[in-house]
Amino acid sequence: MRIGIDIMGGDFAPEAAVLGAILAHKDLSNDDRLVLIGDESQIKEILKKEKVSPANFDIVHSSQVIEMRDHPAKAFAKKPDSSIAKGYKLLASGEIDGFASAGSTGAMLVGAMLAIKVVPGIIRPVITAAIPKPDGKFSLILDVGINPDTKPDVLYQYGVLGSLYAQHVYNITDPKVGLMNIGSEEEKGNLVVKSAHELMKDTSDFNFIGNVEANEIFTEDRVDVIVCDGFVGNVILKQAEAFYTLLKKRQIEDDYFERFNFESYGGTPILGVNKNIVIGHGISREVAVKNMILHTREVVEAKLSDKIKEAFK
Repeated sequence: MRIGIDIMGGDFAPEAAVLGAILAHKDLSNDDRLVLIGDESQIKEILKKEKVSPANFDIVHSSQVIEMRDHPAKAFAKKPDSSIAKGYKLLASGEIDGFASAGSTGAMLVGAMLAIKVVPGIIRPVITAAIPKPDGKFSLILDVGINPDTKPDVLYQYGVLGSLYAQHVYNITDPKVGLMNIGSEEEKGNLVVKSAHELMKDTSDFNFIGNVEANEIFTEDRVDVIVCDGFVGNVILKQAEAFYTLLKKRQIEDDYFERFNFESYGGTPILGVNKNIVIGHGISREVAVKNMILHTREVVEAKLSDKIKEAFK
């Protein structure tokens, strides 16, 4: 397996990305190979400082960087030698099996749409986030930011995509899918959510359990996949991150709440495109980058993009 890493992406690149790749390399098998995409001289300089042989990796030089402040679509077109653009070229040609970046989310999404394409039948790709449960398991929430406005049929597809991800990557048998709402009754919610419920209630495409409320997100065994639009999902995700930060500032130590540290997960796949792509948080440091790489390996190993294509034939 060959995994491409955007070394120039993220607030602390390239150092954090290279250090994360070094950490990930220690946890990978001999059959796995990391492809570092970025400024070759900077990559080798960091490897030298860490006393790590460049022979442990493949290095693909890129002379340009898509910055966080750049317009995603314009930058992807005007910077063909950027680490993100080169990563997508390698992925599209089959030279790497997965591609991960903590760089510009917008540019990563543009690249996915232009270079890799959406799986036929899928209306909109989506990203998700893992929500820890007190029993040590996880639930998944999607969307968490790509699509702030969605239609009922898009939410329905989120149920399919989230269920496939939970099943094949998180090994959850027959995942329970719930629709985020302001009440458990069918008649509750806005027009979009009520229409989505109507589509979902008799489906055989996934295990729909009905509406779920925000206070049920962390309930053990209640729900495995939480479907909502990107506006609602992003608010929930950011609020969870804020509570984790508050607990750390107050020096409150708790094993459960420590699992809300985004560095433990590293990244999330873009669900609904033809290849395996994982995007990480822009403020990722080396531990988060390591876990982003390891999660990319899990996604590739599960053949998630192939499973999604099969489901939408």
